[in-house]
Amino acid sequence: MRDFIKKPDADLCAYGTQDAPPISQIIETRLTRRGALKGLAAAGAYGLFGCAAPAPKPAGSSLTFAESGRFLDETHHVAPGYKADVLLRWGDPLHASAPAFNPQQQTAAAQEQQFGANNDYIAFMPLPRGSNTSTRGLLCVNHEYVLAPMMWPGYSPAEYAKSASREQCETEMAAVGHSIVEIENRGGQWTVNHASPYNRRISARSTTMRIAGPAAGHPRLSTRADVSGRRVMGTLANCAGGTTPWGTVLTAEENFQNSFSGDVGSGREAAAWKRMGIDGRGRNPWGRHFDRFNLNKEPNEVNRFGWIVEIDPYDPKSVPVKRTALGRCNQECANTVVSHDGRVALYKGDDKRMEYVYKFVTRDAYDLAKPDTGRDLLDNGTLYVARFAQDKMQWLPLVFGQGPLTKANGFENQGDVVIDSRRAADLLGATPMDRPEDVEVNPASGRVYVVCTFNENRKPDQVDAANPRGPNRHGHIIEIIPPVVNGKPDHTATECAWEFFVLGGDPKNAEHRARYHGPVSPSGWIAAPDNIAFDPKGRAWISTDGQDDFVGFADSLYAAETSGPHRGVTRNFLSCPRGAEVTGPAFTPDGKTLFLAIQHPADEKGSTFDKPSTRWPDFRADMPPRSSVLAITKADGGEIGS
Repeated sequence: MRDFIKKPDADLCAYGTQDAPPISQIIETRLTRRGALKGLAAAGAYGLFGCAAPAPKPAGSSLTFAESGRFLDETHHVAPGYKADVLLRWGDPLHASAPAFNPQQQTAAAQEQQFGANNDYIAFMPLPRGSNTSTRGLLCVNHEYVLAPMMWPGYSPAEYAKSASREQCETEMAAVGHSIVEIENRGGQWTVNHASPYNRRISARSTTMRIAGPAAGHPRLSTRADVSGRRVMGTLANCAGGTTPWGTVLTAEENFQNSFSGDVGSGREAAAWKRMGIDGRGRNPWGRHFDRFNLNKEPNEVNRFGWIVEIDPYDPKSVPVKRTALGRCNQECANTVVSHDGRVALYKGDDKRMEYVYKFVTRDAYDLAKPDTGRDLLDNGTLYVARFAQDKMQWLPLVFGQGPLTKANGFENQGDVVIDSRRAADLLGATPMDRPEDVEVNPASGRVYVVCTFNENRKPDQVDAANPRGPNRHGHIIEIIPPVVNGKPDHTATECAWEFFVLGGDPKNAEHRARYHGPVSPSGWIAAPDNIAFDPKGRAWISTDGQDDFVGFADSLYAAETSGPHRGVTRNFLSCPRGAEVTGPAFTPDGKTLFLAIQHPADEKGSTFDKPSTRWPDFRADMPPRSSVLAITKADGGEIGS
C-alpha cells in the first residue's frame, strides 16, 4: 500500500486553525475527560505515557511470545517458536493445467492462471460456506499493482515507461485484481488445492463487473464500450478490503489514478480530476495502448474506478459488483458489522493525506438466519463522513438535497454525491485525517479502530483533536466508541465517543511525541501503522508501511491487547524483507494460523529485476523478488500470540 503521491495539492491541506493548541494540551484534555465517557471504565484506568523499558514477557498479558528484533535485511524474521511458510508467490499456478512461472516469458494469458502480483488484503473464508472450519477454506487475496522494474528484465524505470509494449501492458492488467484459492491444512502444513473449482483470477484485463447503486447508469459513467454506464471491465489498485456477514468479500480500489494518463487541465471533469488527485501522469503506460486509460479519449472511464467491489468467492460463475452507494475515493478498506437492530454498518478510510473516514449504514436489516437477505443490501442506505471534536465525534450524512449537497453546489443527484464523495465531504466540514487506512471493528468490544499511517505534510497550525501532531511522521490509532443500546453497540449512531489507542513513535525520543498505555520495549514501539486485524480473543494485530522510510528498520507486524493493564502496549512479532511491507493479516477461526501478505520486496531506490536489493523468497539468480503469502503457525500447534 505504498503511497505514491508524496505531496498533496496545497488546497487539500488548508484545514486547521492558526490558533491550534499544542499537542500536550490536546492529549491532556483528552485524558482528563476519559473517566466521564461511557463504557471507558476499564480503559480509562490507564493513562497514556511513554516508556522504553524492556518488556520481554509482560506479566499478566495473554501475548506471551518473545519479541522479534529490529531488522533491515534480505529476509523475514518471526518470533521464536513460530514458523512462517511461504504458501503462495506471484506467478504460482492456480490450476493443475496452468503454466509454471517463467519470468523471462510472461504473458497475459499465463498470468490470468497464476497468482497475481503485489498481494495485499487477505480473507480466509471457511469451507463449506457457513462453517467455522479452520483447516480448509478459500484464501481471497488482493493484487494491488505491479512494479515494472521488478517485473521485466533488462529495463530501468525510465526505459520501460517509454518502450513498454501492448502485450506487457496486458500482462500487467492480468497481474492485478484478486485471487481466490482453495487451501487445506494437512498434518500442520498448508497446501493449495490446484484441482479446486473455486480457484479463480479476477483481473483488470478480462473480468466483467456490474455497477450497482445510485451511480449505476449515470451519464458520467457512460463510455463507448458501455454506453449504459452499468458494466465495466475489471478492477485495479485493490488494496485492503473486508468481508460481509453473508459470506462475500469486499475489495477496495485505492490508487486507481495511477493507471490513467492524459491532459487534465481542461474538460468537463477537470475540477473533479483535480479533487481526486488525478494528474494524468499515469504511473504505468497503459493509456498509450488502450483508449480506456487515456483520459482525453475516454474521460468517463476513470469514474468507473475508486469503488468497493463485492465478490462471491463461493460461486465461481458470479459477476463481481461495484457498490457505488458506498462512495468513491482512494478506498483502503471496507469492514462490516451487524448493528444492534440488524442493519449493517460498513467502515472505510480514504488513504491520502488530509482525507476522510467514512461509514455506510444499510437501509434494511440483515437476517442472520437467512443469508440471502444480504444480496444487494449494500445498494441502499446512508453514507456518512466523520467529524472529530474534542469531546465527541459525529457522522455527517452525505445525502443529496441535504445541507450543501444541492444543485446550487453542482450535485444533480445522489449519483453525483457518491462519485464526488470527497467534494461532498469538504462541504460538510469533515475532519481531514493523517492518511486514514484501515478502519475495523473489534468483534470482542464493538469499538472501531481508525488507523492513520502518517502525514509528514501536516503543519503545526493544522493540528486538531484527532490529529494532534504536525508533522506526524509516525502515525496513530484512534478508537471510536459507539453508544450501547440494549447491551449491543449501536453502529448506526451518528454521535460517538472516541479515544487514542496509540500515538506511534519511540517514547524515548522526545521529538516523536509518542504515547502508549504502558511500557514498550526497544523492539516493541510502532511507526507507520497501516492494517489492523483482530484475533479470536479480540487482540489487535497491526502491520506497518513506512518504518524503513522514517525510522530505518523494516516494516513489521505488532500485537497489542485491547483491554486491561496491557491495553495498547505493542509487541513486535514479525519483520519483513527489505523494501517490503506487511499487509493483510488474517486468522483462521481457531486462531492457530495467521496469514500475512509480504508486498513489494526489494522496492527500494535503484533496485531492479536484474539487480534487486533482495531476491526473497526464492533467493535464486533466475528469479526476481516475489510478493508472497505467508502461513504462520506455532511450532507446538498452539494459538498465535501465545
